[in-house]
Amino acid sequence: MNIYVGNLNYSVTEDDLKNLFQEYGTVSSVRVIIDRMTQRSKGFAFVDMPDDGEANSAIDALNGTDFMGRAMKVNEAREKR
Repeated sequence: MNIYVGNLNYSVTEDDLKNLFQEYGTVSSVRVIIDRMTQRSKGFAFVDMPDDGEANSAIDALNGTDFMGRAMKVNEAREKR
């Protein structure tokens, strides 16, 4: 399952998120979205977890929790229209 993680601190790295989400199961990839002009994080990322049960556990546990000073928004990613 592809998971959207929003309202991130701009200094959060892919390793930070991988370590956080691995507490709930296997993480196959993490992508922090970077602004091409400034080379700075846009404040959101996508985490891919192959097991839907583990992914849903992570979403339930982490949505709204404080991570590095900001309350994360965590939910299943929706396809771009």
